[in-house]
Amino acid sequence: MSRFTRRAFLLTAGVAGALAFTGTMALAELPALAKKDKYKVGFAQTESNNPWRIAQTNSMKAEAEKNGIQLVYTDAAGSAAKQVADVNSMIAQGVDVIFLAPREEKPLIPAVMAAKKAGIPVILLDRSVDPSLAKPGEDYVTFIGSDFIAEGKRVAEWLAKNANGKSKIIELEGTTGSSPANDRKKGFDDAIKAAGGFDIVASQSGDFARDKGRQVAEALLQAHPDADIVYAHNDEMAIGAIAAIEAAGKVPGKDVLVLSIDGGKEAVQAVVDGKIAAVVECNPRFGPKAFETMMRYAKGEKIEPWVINTDKFYDSTNAKDEIADAY
Repeated sequence: MSRFTRRAFLLTAGVAGALAFTGTMALAELPALAKKDKYKVGFAQTESNNPWRIAQTNSMKAEAEKNGIQLVYTDAAGSAAKQVADVNSMIAQGVDVIFLAPREEKPLIPAVMAAKKAGIPVILLDRSVDPSLAKPGEDYVTFIGSDFIAEGKRVAEWLAKNANGKSKIIELEGTTGSSPANDRKKGFDDAIKAAGGFDIVASQSGDFARDKGRQVAEALLQAHPDADIVYAHNDEMAIGAIAAIEAAGKVPGKDVLVLSIDGGKEAVQAVVDGKIAAVVECNPRFGPKAFETMMRYAKGEKIEPWVINTDKFYDSTNAKDEIADAY
């Protein structure tokens, strides 16, 4: 079976399984979490190939240790299929709660439903799942994360005020099918269309990865040599795009404006250096909010369907002063 055929089979089977679970469990209650002195908690991370993910993982591990919680940690290495298997392993190990950072919206539905069936509450971190197949307060406790649509919108609104005549945009999208990629695109595209005077000449996935972002940016800059703005869905692709811009003999920040989301220290330094024009932070320090929410749930509190992380904004007016606090 080819990689493509196998992937298509896995995704189709996963969604079919999710639908079956949804149909049979629609009336089941959300699993409760008993008050205990010691908890065994799972954290199913999607990958660890960039500073944002590493910062998130470190925050979760530090907060678990601080609170005397046994953390069962897994890294799916960018594979939705492995992440489903990781969650199933946590279920088999009898964890009390599962924190899940789902790689993609649909393929992780079976994992959420399997945990629910096993009586284990799930809290989603930083990415959500398809709302037509699973709902907060019914199938999982809540989603903790940033407002991705607002992040994209904030970038577009800054650009509309500070473009200085630049208008042709290359958009480097995140992982296809992931909630941040979907929402950061929607927030930006809708706002930039409403602003008027801009043209998104190309939009392609760089999979949230630096080298992939560089490769895609090189190809799109060659195809669209008049492009003078690059909007990247995360810092890694933005930094890759800077390398592509420089390889094309152009100056990032002067010939081509670069805009990003995430707000890691390297990207904020690039703002200080003038290579990135503006960055919306996507706060990766989930540990305190995650475990606070878990304990609220254990006490019987009703948890809001979306626990919002607040994000900063960096541009030339504040980057130098704020860089020390960037992750």
